Amino acid sequence: LYRKLETGQRRVVERLQTEMHDAARLNEVLKSITMKTSARNQLRGVVTRVQRGAVNADVVLDVGDGIEIFANITREAVDELGLKRGREAVALIKSSLVLLSPDPGIRISARNRLVGTIASITQGAVNCEVKIELAGSRTVVAIVTREGLKELGLRKGSPCVALVKASHVLIAVND
Repeated sequence: LYRKLETGQRRVVERLQTEMHDAARLNEVLKSITMKTSARNQLRGVVTRVQRGAVNADVVLDVGDGIEIFANITREAVDELGLKRGREAVALIKSSLVLLSPDPGIRISARNRLVGTIASITQGAVNCEVKIELAGSRTVVAIVTREGLKELGLRKGSPCVALVKASHVLIAVND
C-alpha cells in the first residue's frame, strides 16, 4: 500500500511539474495542500446557496443537523473557490470573533446563531475559553473575558447561543 501511495504521489507531482512551468508556483500549490489554520472553529458542510451582490456574495453552508453557517465573502473569492450549490466547504471562525449570550432570542445583526449548551469553561487570567456543544456533537469555541462570563452568568451545562457575523466567517475548500 505504501509503495502504491508513493507511486501515485510521484505521478501527481510529475503531472503538476509538466503543467506548471514555474517551480515557485508549484511549491506554493504543494504548500497550500497541507496548510493548517489557527481558527479554532472549523465546520464542514455543503454549500446550499450562493447569492451574488454587486461586490460581495452571501454563501450558506449546511453543516448538518439543521445548522447553517452564513458567510459574506467577495464575488472574486466565490469564483476562485468554485463555490456553488453542492460544493463541499469548511467554515472557519476565529474563537475571538464568537460572541455569546444566554438569551437565544437576543436581537442582534449577527446572521449566525448557533444554539447549544456550554460543555466546558477554561479559566484564564484575563480571558476564558468557552466550548459550546451544538447539535450532532459539533462544538464552537469562544474566547470571552472573565468579567463578561461573570456578567452573563454563563456556567457549564447552561444554554447558550454563539453569535457570529457573516463577514467574520472564512470559507475554505479542498481542490
